[in-house]
Amino acid sequence: MLGIKEIKTLLPHRYPFLLVDRILELEPGRRATGIKNVTVNEFFFPGHFPDYPVMPGVLILEAMAQVAAAAVLSLESFKGKVPLFAGVSEARFRKPVVPGDTLKLDVEITKLRSKVGKAVCKAWVGEELVAEAEMTFAAGEKPSPAPA
Repeated sequence: MLGIKEIKTLLPHRYPFLLVDRILELEPGRRATGIKNVTVNEFFFPGHFPDYPVMPGVLILEAMAQVAAAAVLSLESFKGKVPLFAGVSEARFRKPVVPGDTLKLDVEITKLRSKVGKAVCKAWVGEELVAEAEMTFAAGEKPSPAPA
């Protein structure tokens, strides 16, 4: 299991966009399972929606992508790369995700080449499938810092 400190060593994401709280299982380059605890204090709930807070589907996709990134970036050959979306297909949202839910994010890497890969991702609340998608991603280089 990886806690938030270990996740931050793998992923370049930071608040407010780090959407993974724990990695429960990790097989580098093959699969991973992560957790996102959804709280009423999330930055997006005041506007989505004030009287009916629902986690935006694109952020559920992002949380799944971050778990996939952890699976890939844990490989030595991908360490320090920047994970980039290249495509999303077959995305389905089956039930709203609301404050108090715990998202379990299951990811299987189905294809991995030198810089591009694919993953099949599923998000669960309890035993209920709430979202799923197939994602294509690329591993980019971190840009050099701008001169001062």
